[in-house]
Amino acid sequence: MADRSAGAPRYMEAGSLQSFVEAFSGTLQACRHSPLTVAGYTDSARHFSVWLRRSRISLDQIDRETLQRFAQHRCRCRCGGGKRQVHVSARYVRRVSRFISFLAEREVIGMAVLPVCKDIDPHIAAYQHWLRHHRGISDRTIDRHGRMITRLLPRLGNVPEQYNASVVLQTILDEARVSSPAQVKTIATALRGYLQFLTANGLCRPNLDDAVPTVPQWHLSALPRYLPSRSVDRLIDRCDLTTPHGIRDRAILLLLARLGLRAGDIIAMHISDISWKDGTLRVCGKGRQEVTLPLPQDAGEALLEYLLHARPHVDDDVVFLRSRAPYRRLQSSTNVSNVVRLALRRAGIDDAPTHGANLLRHSAATSMLRAGASLDAVGAVLRHRSIDTTAHYAKVDILMLQQIAQPWPGGVSC
Repeated sequence: MADRSAGAPRYMEAGSLQSFVEAFSGTLQACRHSPLTVAGYTDSARHFSVWLRRSRISLDQIDRETLQRFAQHRCRCRCGGGKRQVHVSARYVRRVSRFISFLAEREVIGMAVLPVCKDIDPHIAAYQHWLRHHRGISDRTIDRHGRMITRLLPRLGNVPEQYNASVVLQTILDEARVSSPAQVKTIATALRGYLQFLTANGLCRPNLDDAVPTVPQWHLSALPRYLPSRSVDRLIDRCDLTTPHGIRDRAILLLLARLGLRAGDIIAMHISDISWKDGTLRVCGKGRQEVTLPLPQDAGEALLEYLLHARPHVDDDVVFLRSRAPYRRLQSSTNVSNVVRLALRRAGIDDAPTHGANLLRHSAATSMLRAGASLDAVGAVLRHRSIDTTAHYAKVDILMLQQIAQPWPGGVSC
């Protein structure tokens, strides 16, 4: 029987793309991927290169449909090991997609090959630009506000000059029928800011932001959700200091618990923000409000231990990185909240009121107040703009509240 694979190379050669495949492999190795993972990605990139040559597709012809054609082709190549790969799996295609992105980032192929965002209304794009450069709002909030205004556009219309109070009010009322009060409150805030932006630029009638109704909600009515100090200590002590992952998590937990940092503060922290000589940490939080906080002894030692012995050696100034390859910066607040969530599980704390990073921020505030710190001091550490926000934590000292509570008039229990 004739060999149907006659003429196929036993080991696929990338041809003119060989140097880029090798550079791609080097990049993966620098990200500390395992040798097996690097080999898988490299073989996929080499396979894609062979397919391009056999399909007679030049580099300048690669577009967004090329990857789809590769995914659908019936493979007649000989992949590493001599096996015939008839079907191209979704995982295999994702590896090739990463190689294409690698080529685009180095301008070997056009950047237009990379995925692009959907078209956005020019007024919303200008609004987001204004938020970023004039209001000091985080990118995550800017993105959320843009998505919310985009959601309202079908009811508001695309011509701001035609907006009126009736349209604005009805838009929020319609949203209130399908969304929770908390979500409507956030949407109303976004719309109010959008209308203020349009008014400032003469794009709509003035004072339309006053037509956005206030969503009823008791201000700071709930009790703060926190952990007792002994539970926080147990949370921190259960970190496995024999692994880089455990060393990193302990440093994060101590910064959250001692300084009441937000998850965003952890993500945005740079090595240059730490002053070892002065024992301080520079933090830039909401509204780009920059403050310098004293670095507690245990948190500082944990941070130093991570930087010296557990942090991967990559060319990035951010402090905290992923503990597994690829070693890059944490992408969102969810990554930090997951550190707290897993720590709660390790410590066997199954009755925590919440499971995110803010749990330790609330715990830090209540602990400082119970230790005798003033509201002003706690507010300074937590970077509160209003003393009312800090006073919210005073409600957790039940023993003190019992001493100052007045009896019910007439001696009748309520």
